Amino acid sequence: MEVASRPALTKMQNRLPPFVKTASPLNRSTLAPVVLVVSLVLFFTGWASAPDSTKGVPSETRRAESPTILDGVASYYGKEHHGKKTANGEIFDMNKLTAAHRSLPFGSQVKVTNLSNNRSVTVRINDRGPYVSGRIIDLSQAAAERLEMIQAGIVRVKVEILAAKRPPANL
Repeated sequence: MEVASRPALTKMQNRLPPFVKTASPLNRSTLAPVVLVVSLVLFFTGWASAPDSTKGVPSETRRAESPTILDGVASYYGKEHHGKKTANGEIFDMNKLTAAHRSLPFGSQVKVTNLSNNRSVTVRINDRGPYVSGRIIDLSQAAAERLEMIQAGIVRVKVEILAAKRPPANL
């Protein structure tokens, strides 16, 4: 019975612990076709396609047909925050037409439409939020009153970005 000869180990392999000191059957010439085949399989089965940013995201946070229109759920805040500082540093006034949004630049103007009654209001973004999952905008109490959503507390809305301010260049 003849013993199969092992390929010679490299200097690096000789420094490895005994359980790793085996010559690998894969090298560049055998690895390239394997990578190619795996890549083609992933590509043709759709696993390597560009991610869909709306997969697994509730419909209320998805963007509508235009990047300047959002469809989702709005809530409002009032007395508990009245007189406190907002994220942009100004003092919150529940009687002004303002709102909180997670990412729009401060000072941006947005038109919010209550989808249950088609009432709309234009507000200025001056705070960050909402911090409740599934909601896209927090309105001041004055804005919520104009939309007739005080009793409901939360409503489905369409948010149209009218004028997004650019953040300062030094940020």
